[in-house]
Amino acid sequence: MAAESQNDVIAECAAVSRVYSTGEVQVHALRDVSLTVHRGEFLAVVGPSGSGKSTLMNILGCLDRPTSGRYFFEGREVSRLADEQQASVRNKKVGFVFQSFNLMPRATAVENVYLPLLYSREKRRHDAALEALARVGLSQRAHHRPNQLSGGEQQRVAIARALVNSPSMLLADEPTGNLDTQTGAEIVALLEELHREGMTLVVVTHSLEIATRAGRVVTFRDGRVVSDAASRPGAPS
Repeated sequence: MAAESQNDVIAECAAVSRVYSTGEVQVHALRDVSLTVHRGEFLAVVGPSGSGKSTLMNILGCLDRPTSGRYFFEGREVSRLADEQQASVRNKKVGFVFQSFNLMPRATAVENVYLPLLYSREKRRHDAALEALARVGLSQRAHHRPNQLSGGEQQRVAIARALVNSPSMLLADEPTGNLDTQTGAEIVALLEELHREGMTLVVVTHSLEIATRAGRVVTFRDGRVVSDAASRPGAPS
């Protein structure tokens, strides 16, 4: 791993490439990407569609493996772990938020939130889910199903679900993509609040609002990092 403080670095990609084979065609989704995510950082990942942003997210969250290169999480190389070990890292260490919410339609908000705890030995899953919903301001909607919630409320439920295991890092893929401008701004404000509380955030986005509020913006094009800089003076780091 690179010579940085292990306490400061939460995730590191070292010369990571990801190649997908479609018949006789090879698609180079990532090309020799080296990237470090620092603990407590608010990082926005931007770039055109097909630039490699979501592939990076999948590798950071142990949903996919590099074709070549190495991926470290909390000082441990996880890219070569067995599937079961990677699943444990995903469940205990990483929270995921997606554009489409990915809620179970027949489950209530609190049931959706405690789903990740079904795979652990957490005995307080109902209480933990209620606490996570309170954290995102949805205590009063705990027993409503997704079709009884607005888009913004559904995304808050998804964020609560991502937080219920107290993850080390939160990954969000276009978290405001299905929301109107005002509701999207409310979700951005919630993400900022989580960051101020110490959460490490990596957000893939096309949203200028998120990019300007993040402390750091990494730009991808054709599977490569083409820019890596602070978003603006005074942005949260």
